[in-house]
Amino acid sequence: MTHYNYLADAVVVIHASYLGFVVLGFLAILLGVLLRWKWVHNLWFRSVHLLMILVVVFQALAGIVCPLTTLEKYWRTKGGGEVYAGHFVGHWVHELIFFDAPPWVFTVCYCLFGAVVVATAVLFPPRWQRRNVRAKGGGSEAGLGD
Repeated sequence: MTHYNYLADAVVVIHASYLGFVVLGFLAILLGVLLRWKWVHNLWFRSVHLLMILVVVFQALAGIVCPLTTLEKYWRTKGGGEVYAGHFVGHWVHELIFFDAPPWVFTVCYCLFGAVVVATAVLFPPRWQRRNVRAKGGGSEAGLGD
């Protein structure tokens, strides 16, 4: 196994992590709304989450192959291996996140999931953390609100 195959496997792990953040992040948002977890309204978390799914939706609608998929295939080919062949970790992570279907199926799924994430952002909006200023012993101390 060459270093190229290790690089390809690393890309697969990054790809799976991206997918995991989008899917598990969304599940956390839904669960957090139900259980009244304040952190799921964090503006930075919600903005990054929304941006990540919108990138996927844009790529799907524009017919752009994911750059991570392209990079993985490049490293696999460069390593002399078959595309999507690899050793244990790369193989199973790849099997977990990819399946065979016509391209339009993925586009529809990405768009529907993106629409649900946008709707969630509208119905349960993210918020800025407010800072409370508390007087203590004649001085002031800034603390996180909520």
